Amino acid sequence: MKKRTYEASESAKREICAALKVLMAQKPLNKITVAEIMQSCGMARQHFYYHFEDIYDAVRWMFDQEAVALLRKHEGVMLWQDGLLQLFQYLQENRAVCLCALHSMSREHLKRFFQTDIHAIIQNTIQRIVMELDCQASDREVDLLTRFYVGALVSMIEEWLLGEIQEPPEELLRFADQLLKDHVRGAALRGGLDRRDV
Repeated sequence: MKKRTYEASESAKREICAALKVLMAQKPLNKITVAEIMQSCGMARQHFYYHFEDIYDAVRWMFDQEAVALLRKHEGVMLWQDGLLQLFQYLQENRAVCLCALHSMSREHLKRFFQTDIHAIIQNTIQRIVMELDCQASDREVDLLTRFYVGALVSMIEEWLLGEIQEPPEELLRFADQLLKDHVRGAALRGGLDRRDV
């Protein structure tokens, strides 16, 4: 019974968010009302609040289910570029909706949607490169390097979405991958990372 109730709730959430996306492609978030959303999907207005606190909560859930989920599928360290490439494709396919969210919510708020999952992927990648180079890096060194690249990647994604960067996603990710590898290798050669005794 619980599973059926959960599935019904998930289905209703997806239906509400589908209606919200249609409206977000037409106008700013602050011009959209709960009544409009629920009328679009043929549900009573009060049903919205069974599932979400407010419209911003619905946007958060939508991005978590649709965009961030793409990254979680690619947590394997060899596949991080594939996950980010799928994220770029999602952003392209939903550009009007994403731009609406970007302009309607604070940029810092929107960045938090992706930061946690990008952080995990980049941290795993850095740890793999360090192991391949047979080096030792403290948790603090790995954390600082991860934070640096996560900030850079999130900003790059945002600028690409806004049209400030014109290069195709594949080129951006090749550049980011090479930069990351060169950075870790350079730190190892300079002695910034300690070689293991073998």
